[in-house]
Formats: sequence, structure tokens, C-alpha cells
Amino acid sequence: MQGKVTELTKGAVNADLTITDASGLAVSAIITNNSVDRLGLAVGKAAAAMFKASSVIVGIDA
Repeated sequence: MQGKVTELTKGAVNADLTITDASGLAVSAIITNNSVDRLGLAVGKAAAAMFKASSVIVGIDA
């Protein structure tokens, strides 16, 4: 699923992230703050969510 980061709230260790696609479909995930920083995620930035079993992998176009 490709879209843009619409919500991002960092906690002490993890962040709550929401990605919304062009049709308005949204998916939320909990990822580490390290992953947020490494991927350069911020509200408004394009990102993708990939689903694997019960996990969600968040990535960006490099």
C-alpha cells in the first residue's frame, strides 16, 4: 500500500504511524523510533506499508 504519512507520534521507544493512500484508506502501525529516524519519516512524506503475516513493514522509495 502506497500513500503518505498522515500521523506520526513518537513515544519513548516506539512510534505510532498512520499511512493514508489516495483513496483515503489508512493503515496504522507501531514501529521503532530508530526506524522512523532511519527512514526519515515525517507527516506528509510518501511511504509504503507491506504486509507479511501479522507484521507490517514500512518503507520509502530510495
